[in-house]
Amino acid sequence: MIKMKLNNILGKILGTDKLYFEEVHIEDEVIDEIINIAKESYPNEFVALLEGRVEDEILNISGLIFLPSDVSNEGAVMQVFMQPLTLNSLGSVHSHPGYNASPSDADLEFFASKGVFHMIIAEPYTRDSIRAYDSWGNVVNFRTI
Repeated sequence: MIKMKLNNILGKILGTDKLYFEEVHIEDEVIDEIINIAKESYPNEFVALLEGRVEDEILNISGLIFLPSDVSNEGAVMQVFMQPLTLNSLGSVHSHPGYNASPSDADLEFFASKGVFHMIIAEPYTRDSIRAYDSWGNVVNFRTI
């Protein structure tokens, strides 16, 4: 009850009050694309926004949005100011070279400012090496559809 009230208050402050969800579903094709792009980008990171919508308390991720970005083997910086306002961006996904899918301090800063759901894929770039987080860096479970 307290968590729900806090989420409602924060949602109104952050403008995400219409984005309340209990579950996250991601289309299989999106997961496959994330894996393929991470492998192709290695040893550099890649970064993209997650496209989707919330319906019946389910966050449905249906695609990736690519914006101009600067990437290296140490990071990826997306030019989010270039995002058209009409896109339904709900979060982000990026890769980490190496086997650690935990968010860095820079990741956590980005999570807090852009969206409600974020993913990091690490080596060996498989479904099992993907981790998901909320805006505060807490682990979030998801399932593919």
